[in-house]
Amino acid sequence: MRYSIRGPRRGPALLATAVTLATVAACSNGSPSGPSGPSAPTTTGASAPATATSAPPPSPTPTPTPSKEYPLSSAPRTIPSVRAHEAARGPGWKPAPTGGVVLAAHSEGLADEGRLIAGELGIPYRGAAAAGPGDVELALGGTGAPESYTLTVRDGRVRIAGPDEAGVFYGTRTLKQSVKAAGAMPEGTVRDRPAKPQRGLNVDIARKPFTAAWLEDRIREMGDLKLNQLGLHFSDDQGFRIESSSHPEVVSAEHLTKAEVRRILALAASRHVTVVPEIDSPGHLGAVIAAHPDLQLVSGSGRTPRGAVDISDPDAARIVDDLLREYTQLFPGAYWHLGADEYVALMAKNPEASYPRLAAAARAKYGPSGRVQDLATGWLNDRAAVVRPTGKTLKAWNDGFFTGGVVNAAPDLEVEYWTGKEIGARQPVSYLSAGRKLVNLNDEYLYYVLGQPNDFTYPTGRRIYEQWTPLVVRGTTPVPARYDSQILGARFAVWGDLPRAQTQAQVANGIRLPLTALAQKLWDPAKPSLTWAQFTALAAKVR
Repeated sequence: MRYSIRGPRRGPALLATAVTLATVAACSNGSPSGPSGPSAPTTTGASAPATATSAPPPSPTPTPTPSKEYPLSSAPRTIPSVRAHEAARGPGWKPAPTGGVVLAAHSEGLADEGRLIAGELGIPYRGAAAAGPGDVELALGGTGAPESYTLTVRDGRVRIAGPDEAGVFYGTRTLKQSVKAAGAMPEGTVRDRPAKPQRGLNVDIARKPFTAAWLEDRIREMGDLKLNQLGLHFSDDQGFRIESSSHPEVVSAEHLTKAEVRRILALAASRHVTVVPEIDSPGHLGAVIAAHPDLQLVSGSGRTPRGAVDISDPDAARIVDDLLREYTQLFPGAYWHLGADEYVALMAKNPEASYPRLAAAARAKYGPSGRVQDLATGWLNDRAAVVRPTGKTLKAWNDGFFTGGVVNAAPDLEVEYWTGKEIGARQPVSYLSAGRKLVNLNDEYLYYVLGQPNDFTYPTGRRIYEQWTPLVVRGTTPVPARYDSQILGARFAVWGDLPRAQTQAQVANGIRLPLTALAQKLWDPAKPSLTWAQFTALAAKVR
């Protein structure tokens, strides 16, 4: 307020002015005034005369410490970045010995998440209890998309709530990363959810037998990056890498025991990572053929292509189905991968001429128009029928789907699109326009092939970060945006073609930034706001 004295004042008027200024000063120093405090005389330049006895000077009052004024908060610095942050004024939240992690009412299922984040932040876990000053409260409930969460920092507390356990877990990852990056979680509210439901890593443990400990380390990394799928390709020409009770003869000397697999699965469940197993057939079965050479496919000229079983032989189907029934019980997750790629008979220029036995079987089963591709599609559908009663979602590689035949692949199979490099390979739009759902494993960006054979080069995180999106399914050209909802996500794939080209530690280091970049692009569909240099600097802090 500004006061203007227009001219000299004398006598009572000057005294009144002095009283007015003293009253204003008292108010500015925190003295009670207005409706909530004692009434004070109000004077103006035209007020009635006053005397010294009628208006004593105000009593001294202590000056309070002024409250701190906080700027509006900024979004937390995390990978992947959060989708929305509502800024607020306040100090934010830092872990302190007086705080702890508690569970809201009806949220007992979050005990694992609570213990984990408490240990990571170095504060106690107190379980089901009312939230107090400095606490982190985890809560189940409310509406929202799967895996979504709301994280609120207010009044010196953190509350993370979501409709499912996975969402709350991802909220704890945001909190952990923000504390690692900046020492605190900023004031305000985060509302976050993934752009794609399937986000992950695929590992070929058949050709390069990675240890259980190595896989567990990757699961921990994946959880912190909000990735939710680990594909395990555990059967191929070079090895069969998980203990079997139905066919122990096919198992390689170096393999995972079922006890190790169960330990991996338990850790994966705690990090909300689903393991997607794959027994690839009818190609890539060399380890099975080594124990059962009578199943080997033979061409009309007597050639025996590696890894391909004779799909006209009922014994081949029987053994594969035995293995499918055994391992679908071991792996409780929601997905199963049937393989179906690179069946050598279908890579011949004229399959019917090159493999007359398969051609005869196709005609016998499907009539005079039946071809080898129909026999292979029938094989895929029959294997799907074995797994389908378990309720799992079924997947197959894109080069196991054919058009123009007597038989079509079952409509519930998800396409895992990895390549279009083969002669006559179908474009992604061919599957999408037919209504298929698709997962992106584009070998141009997402294939880490050990030894870099066949013109493969190790992919970089920068190229994924700056050039790739889930719409870029084949090569470098995106499919039309109208198909976005049919593209369910993506996985980064490690293949052990030349298994000794890198050690396990080198592989872990080599895929670190590509996997980090992939996590960003699958969670947040917006163009990243950070430069690559800024992104890598942040990754060094939060990972």
